[in-house]
Amino acid sequence: MTTALEPALSVRQVLALDRVLAGEPEVVAGAGHLDRSVRWVHVAEAADVGVMLSGGEMVLTTGVLLAGDPDAQSEYIRSLHRAEAAAVVLGLGRAFPTPPDVMRRAAERCGLPMVVLHRPFPFAELTEEVQSRLVRSKFAAVSLSEAVRTALTGLITTGAPLQRMLDEIAVHAACPVVVTNLAHRVLATAGERSAVDDVLRDWDRIARQAGGSEGDGWIRAELGGRGERWGRIVLCGHRGDAATGRLLADRAAEALVLHRMLGGSAHTWEEESAQGLLTDLASGVVPARQLLPRARAAGLPVNRRTFVPLVVRNGDPAQLDRVLRLLRLLGLPGLVAELSDGATALLLSLARDQDADALAAHFALRLRHETGVPTTVAAAGPRTAWDDVPAGLREALHVAEAAADTPADQDRPALVRLRDVHLRGLVRLLRDDPHVQSFAERELDGLLSGPQTDPRLLPVLRTYLATGRNKSRTAQLHHVSRPALYRRLEVIQARLGVDLDDFEQAASVHIALLAHDAQQR
Repeated sequence: MTTALEPALSVRQVLALDRVLAGEPEVVAGAGHLDRSVRWVHVAEAADVGVMLSGGEMVLTTGVLLAGDPDAQSEYIRSLHRAEAAAVVLGLGRAFPTPPDVMRRAAERCGLPMVVLHRPFPFAELTEEVQSRLVRSKFAAVSLSEAVRTALTGLITTGAPLQRMLDEIAVHAACPVVVTNLAHRVLATAGERSAVDDVLRDWDRIARQAGGSEGDGWIRAELGGRGERWGRIVLCGHRGDAATGRLLADRAAEALVLHRMLGGSAHTWEEESAQGLLTDLASGVVPARQLLPRARAAGLPVNRRTFVPLVVRNGDPAQLDRVLRLLRLLGLPGLVAELSDGATALLLSLARDQDADALAAHFALRLRHETGVPTTVAAAGPRTAWDDVPAGLREALHVAEAAADTPADQDRPALVRLRDVHLRGLVRLLRDDPHVQSFAERELDGLLSGPQTDPRLLPVLRTYLATGRNKSRTAQLHHVSRPALYRRLEVIQARLGVDLDDFEQAASVHIALLAHDAQQR
């Protein structure tokens, strides 16, 4: 049988060759099977030629040894069928001036394409033409196979991420490439963006097609190892011949399995998929509407839903796993990903009749209980329109950053919203403004520069202002006596040239300190 490394012409393609057309070919039987692959061309006059075949051959004959023997003619066709020959080509002439009915009927019953040539035709020319094409095709296939294997192996050895692997596969396949789990949820894609979007837009139908029989360029290969399947790769609309597509899919599957087994990434493919989608949403570089097919194909419910963006930042290495486990435990649909700076983002997708605020608060309390530490979940307001989700994610990230600036000694609620971060949140938003940066440097210059800068003064000032200028509390937190604290406050005021008992001056220094801390973070 034909293998992925033995690309073949179809019977139909052979009959369309110029040299064959010169013989005026006519298909007299098996016309519905002309897409069979031709692995080789064999010229034979022996009546028992079937025993010499291994499958996929196009047999050329004049039938000289079959003339006048209907039983032999019928058995000849049956033997070709048993040997899984691709087709039989009979040159009309002295043995058979017209197509023999016995052979034609037998071929039709067997579903074997039977072709007669009405003009004299040198079989050697056809053999030479087809064999040379098949040899060139086979060497091209071997070359392609090695090129793909070498490229993907090189990427694996350098620790390339899954996306880089798929991009390479898509270049060779020249069509969209999709990786799914066993539930047909899309984990990763590659290829021309518009073509990929077209595939994802109709993914429900394509997923069913990808899980069934192949055809029209939809070629899949299973992903798995050690007796367990965990996904598949799909070439969507491959335009080359089926054998080449199968070769590419198999080589890609081999490389992806090896990539996963070697642990090319600290995250699972599901986590990488969610990370890519949430990162693109939060960045705003790609319009939200263009990301909607990706979200739907990833299994996120998007029709008539309420979206709740959440962000967790507590520095826990197991933070992502805890959030994922709690999400499954509560039965809440959503995407979870670890973004930059240790932030874990979560996009909940809730039914419109669910209380989004209550569920977010419940999730935050449960997460704090699970971790055993005062974990704070930052939340943006619920969004009912998908186009508003990117702004919601950015809002949640901003709230999480502002909440992280809260002094450790202050009680932090389990769930924090924009209204809860007050001035600290505003300063966070403006921290990159040059005017704000200049203001912070100017106000704090006496403590930030100079040869005799005391590193103990800035923390004292920070605590003093954060506690509402409570001297007793500040002294307690810094483990110093009240007189020692007074002396440090006097030095601070002298170096800054301010009176911290004056509300406006103290507020100005406090804002400058918040901006300085935000910039340092």
